[in-house]
Amino acid sequence: MPKWLKTYLSGVLMGAADVVPGVSGGTIAFIVGIYDRLIHALSGVNKVSVIMLFKGDIKGLWQHFDLGFLLVLAAGILTSIVSLAGIITHALSDYPIWVWSFFFGLILASAWMLAKEFNLYIRKNVLSLFVGVVVGASLSMLVPMHISLSLSLVFFAGMIAICAMILPGISGSFLLLMMGLYGDILLSIKEFNIVVIAVFGCGALVGLLSFSKLLNWTLNRYRELSMAMLTGVMLGALVKVWPWKEVTDVMVVGDKQVPVSEALLLPWNLEHYSMFGDFLGPLCVLLLGLFSVFIVRFASNRIN
Repeated sequence: MPKWLKTYLSGVLMGAADVVPGVSGGTIAFIVGIYDRLIHALSGVNKVSVIMLFKGDIKGLWQHFDLGFLLVLAAGILTSIVSLAGIITHALSDYPIWVWSFFFGLILASAWMLAKEFNLYIRKNVLSLFVGVVVGASLSMLVPMHISLSLSLVFFAGMIAICAMILPGISGSFLLLMMGLYGDILLSIKEFNIVVIAVFGCGALVGLLSFSKLLNWTLNRYRELSMAMLTGVMLGALVKVWPWKEVTDVMVVGDKQVPVSEALLLPWNLEHYSMFGDFLGPLCVLLLGLFSVFIVRFASNRIN
């Protein structure tokens, strides 16, 4: 497989993950083995790049930012988001247990894979892991806010969401959900609202170029501590994607009912429990999500 095609397909997988609250595109980038290259390319804004820009050194800028890689990856992400936004939201509406089961398995396997990046026998790493679990679980249990949509808010949301999207373990779409903007942004993408998409994209670009430098610096100097915390956040986020739950309180927003609180259940405690539909089928899908991580990682290593 050509390397550009691998990069494009990696982008497709990242875009699919970013559409779903609770799943991070950064996690997918890590699984397919392009995470370090991505962060290094995004953090290239410095004195050297500014000088190249003023000199009109296009070739130098292209190499400095690894733009060939970034553009192909971005094309894959955009393709996936535009094409899958409607499908995934429909699936979440009609088959929530099955969809969440798949992503539960995916996140569980991703956390295990990320845990191989640090030494669990070092006390400070264990402490960082614990802090990450607390943060992830706390974020997962936050009650979504509901605020009016404005272009300045959309710009800010783009900055926040993209920062989360490039972190393994933290979902940008989940933060949008907490801000009460997930539905509005997804609807804008489905309806090709150019203004909202453009403003959101500009915010994402600003957030990406600024936050990636901090992230690159952190990973270079405190890699194991960072990976331990991110692994903890992923494990804590499993609270959000637990497939079997019951809505205990809702809030009416416009013509929609939005869940405010949910109770986590065992499959057989669900109302109108079905052995296949509520347990065996979702369990198979969970295992599919689990093994798909290892299959993607194995295929990615073979290509390299």
